[in-house]
Amino acid sequence: MNTPFTPPSPPPAPRRTVFGRLRAAFLTGLVVIAPVGLTIWLIWSVVGWIDGIVLPMVPVAYHPDRLIQTYFGLDPSSQINVRGIGVIIFLLFTIIVGWLAKGIIGRSFIRFAEGLVQRTPVVRTIYSGIKQISETIFAQGERSFETACMVEYPRPGAWALGFISIAAKGEVARHVGLEKELVGVFIPTTPNPTSGFLLFFPREDVIELNMTVEDAAKLVISAGLVYPPDRTVPVEGSANPATPIKP
Repeated sequence: MNTPFTPPSPPPAPRRTVFGRLRAAFLTGLVVIAPVGLTIWLIWSVVGWIDGIVLPMVPVAYHPDRLIQTYFGLDPSSQINVRGIGVIIFLLFTIIVGWLAKGIIGRSFIRFAEGLVQRTPVVRTIYSGIKQISETIFAQGERSFETACMVEYPRPGAWALGFISIAAKGEVARHVGLEKELVGVFIPTTPNPTSGFLLFFPREDVIELNMTVEDAAKLVISAGLVYPPDRTVPVEGSANPATPIKP
């Protein structure tokens, strides 16, 4: 009588040693602590940097550590590190300047000051470059780099992850000689997304993604190791839910 064949049972998984468990726990804790610690350190450093610039412009008698010493009657030689006051002063000063700049007097003063700057050879070049960058970053009229996309680059059949900028304008759109509307796409490099290439594609060749810009940046920085969750809503009858961006 033939007996049915029974596959051999898999060997038991090797038990982890105490050192292996401690190593796994350490790596898990490092993954949890590192982002929090680096974020706190970065914020603390930026706040201290702003305080170091703003507080020297404030009279010593009004420094927060001096006010605390005077109010509580502490020894003037005691060191009290109070961070964040310079940031608050900077924010209030910036809001006041912005509020004044919107008025007639403020606009007139800005035009007068810019006229003086434009007549200064070296300062004119530096000021114009910084102003153009500031207006591009902080402009509220046109919001850019808010959508992740995919384009065929550097050859057909190869796809690159990018960020949609704004539609081509002026000479860029005129000299290309295409009737199709061009859209600017920033292609970041890995693992440093601050560098990359600015390319212009026909709008119908740019495929918009549902992932956020933050998720796309994580994907670029990690070289594809940190993959964002799929936010695509399946479309009935469509094999590829990603669709080109609409004009």
